[in-house]
Order: sequence, then C-alpha cells, then structure tokens
Amino acid sequence: MNTSPTDRYTAVAIAFHWLLAVAIVCSFCVGLYMSDLSMSPTRLKLFNWHKWAGMTIFALSALRLLWRLTHRPPADVPMPEWQRRAAHAAHIALYVLFFGVPLAGWAYSSAAGFPVVVYGLIPLPDFVPVDKGLAEGLKTLHQLLAFTLAFVVVAHVGAALKHQFLDRDGLLLRMWPRKSAETAS
Repeated sequence: MNTSPTDRYTAVAIAFHWLLAVAIVCSFCVGLYMSDLSMSPTRLKLFNWHKWAGMTIFALSALRLLWRLTHRPPADVPMPEWQRRAAHAAHIALYVLFFGVPLAGWAYSSAAGFPVVVYGLIPLPDFVPVDKGLAEGLKTLHQLLAFTLAFVVVAHVGAALKHQFLDRDGLLLRMWPRKSAETAS
C-alpha cells in the first residue's frame, strides 16, 4: 500500500519516534549488561552512560510530547474498535513510561548518593534524600518500569508487524522514514 503525505506522520514525529526507539533499546541493553558486572571502571562508565541516556530519553520524550500535542497525527487506519483502544492504551503507557523510567532511575541515583551529571557537564539536583532503604525500593521500581516499558515496546512492535504483514493496511509505513527519492515525488 502506498501512503500519501497526509496519511503519514510528520518528518519530525518520525525522527522523534525512531531516535527514541534506538535510545530506549540501547539504554535497556546497557542496563541489563552493566547490572551483572562486578565493580570496575567499565561498570562505572556504563552507569554514567546509562544515566545520560535516561536523561536524554527524558528530554526527547518531553519534546516529542510537545510536538504531538501541537501537531495532529494522521487519520487512524481502519481497524476493529478493540484494536484502536489497545493501541491508544499502549501509546499512553509508552508516554508514561518514557518519563517514569528515567525519573525512577534519577530518584534511585539520588537516594543511593550517586549524583547524575549529564554528559559529565550538567549536574542535576538530587530530588530525594540519600537513604539506603529508599534507594533499594527505587531501584526495584526503576527495574520494574524498565521491564514494563520493554514489554509494551515488544507489544507495540508486534502490533505494527501484524498490521504490516497480516493486515497489509499500511500502518507501519506511516511511521517509516521515506527514502529521498520517495519524498521528491
């Protein structure tokens, strides 16, 4: 199915979508990898990169939400009402988790007494007191939210692939970057 420009998301929305997708997948993978490492300079470096990624995801999510609130998405692809509701619920969950995962990680870092210094240049304030018990609870919350985000992302990808390959309704193409030759036509 060939989609017209009015059936597609804007180039900015597409860029936010894929940039956040890559950042979230990479941050999740680094988080999984680093948590099993013994204390070392590599582990500390990965923790900092993970924090930077989280704060970048947080900022990009805020910009993405602002863009979404000021730019209408394309019309819905025809689908059963239960699928439309599920998609809507998944999108709300994604946005909540885009903010919740980094905030829980930041709070955990604050409670553990490890400051967040984005890119090694921008120190963020601690917004919870240093407290070992609170840190453990926030660590668990951060992990729970991260795995919930991973689950919702997998469901989102699965639904998009179902629409592309089973329903063949062009839904995926609305968010797929166009080749330069396609944009010229």
